[in-house]
Amino acid sequence: MDKLKDLDQFKELRDSGKTVFVFMTSWCPDCHYIRPFMPEVENKFADFRFVEIDRDDFGTLGEALQISGIPSFVVYAEGELLGRFVSRNRKTQKEIEAFLGEL
Repeated sequence: MDKLKDLDQFKELRDSGKTVFVFMTSWCPDCHYIRPFMPEVENKFADFRFVEIDRDDFGTLGEALQISGIPSFVVYAEGELLGRFVSRNRKTQKEIEAFLGEL
């Protein structure tokens, strides 16, 4: 999974192709929980680009997108919001795949 470098890159990725933005932090136990199975999720949904956003580094962006907990998923295609899986709850591989499968 690529890591977001700056806000210009976010805008570029948001507006082109299908991108799953995954908000995480280094200190979040639930973020560490999903890391081992995320490569499998990425392989199953290869038509999406997955980009990790450190919420601590991009707090203003997190606020603008109303990220209320981590890990959280926000998906765009060609600038259009396709879906949000945002909550404070731990997310399982099955839940993440179900969310992405409905888009």
